[in-house]
Amino acid sequence: MITFHPPRTADKSWAAPYLAQADYRGCEYSFANLFCWSRAYCQEIAQADGFLLIRVCGRMGRSYLYPAGRGDAAAAIRILEEDAAAHGEPLRLVCLTAPQREALEAGFPGRFQLTPDRDGFDYLYDINRLADLGGKKLHAKRNHIHRFLDQNPDWTYEPITPASLPECLEMDRAWHRLSLQREGAAEAEDLSNEGAALRLAMDHFEALGLEGGLIRTGGSVAAFAIGDRLNSDTFDVHFEKAYAGIQGAYAMINREFARWVRGRYPEIKYLNREDDMGVEGLRRAKESYYPDLLLEKYTALARA
Repeated sequence: MITFHPPRTADKSWAAPYLAQADYRGCEYSFANLFCWSRAYCQEIAQADGFLLIRVCGRMGRSYLYPAGRGDAAAAIRILEEDAAAHGEPLRLVCLTAPQREALEAGFPGRFQLTPDRDGFDYLYDINRLADLGGKKLHAKRNHIHRFLDQNPDWTYEPITPASLPECLEMDRAWHRLSLQREGAAEAEDLSNEGAALRLAMDHFEALGLEGGLIRTGGSVAAFAIGDRLNSDTFDVHFEKAYAGIQGAYAMINREFARWVRGRYPEIKYLNREDDMGVEGLRRAKESYYPDLLLEKYTALARA
């Protein structure tokens, strides 16, 4: 039986090539996400037969992601099935995209019960649309930005550097306190998990290959975004924070970071702004930008 272990920054050197070969658009296949959210979801990794294997422990219990790599995926899935059986459980694959679901059904016809996981769908947006905010549908976003510009004529945008990371961390702490007051105990665990993941991202910013941008008003950080390249045509935005009390700050960091990514990576077609976790307010916010691609996710449970 193979041995899984929590992701370490040093693992990126061997895991990244498997992820590049797979070329998946799902946010689960970002090494930064695997590392930063490993404590919240008990994520562990291993390698076998030319694949990166990922085991997680989320709300459904012990589960696995579809193998990432190139070669005989069915053989890798059988390895996962053996690991699940060793723990007395049926194999459960989570966050399956439609192509992965189809490949699973082709390799194991009738073996798995499949159910959609709407809370896990990723929101993908054409980067040019987010950078330019053209069209009638995004008129409200342009209005938010106009108000921001009117009220903050001294605003500036800059890439995040190791020197500015402490300022972003302090801004996040203030944002966290304000959010707890606004949302209350119901969202406390999600906010705590996100805060822990963000601190790991900041502590290992360069080792993980993360990039980001921030907006200042009055010289202080008012908003920031952090992400990294996910695959050949998609950039993943892992974290996006802005003070709710500054009108248009969220729309502004969204637009400016999209423009920065477009300038740095002209081959990128989509920004993946990840899932909404079933949080109603977050779902409304992501839907308000009218995603160009809603990346469906499924759960597959092996039949007895």
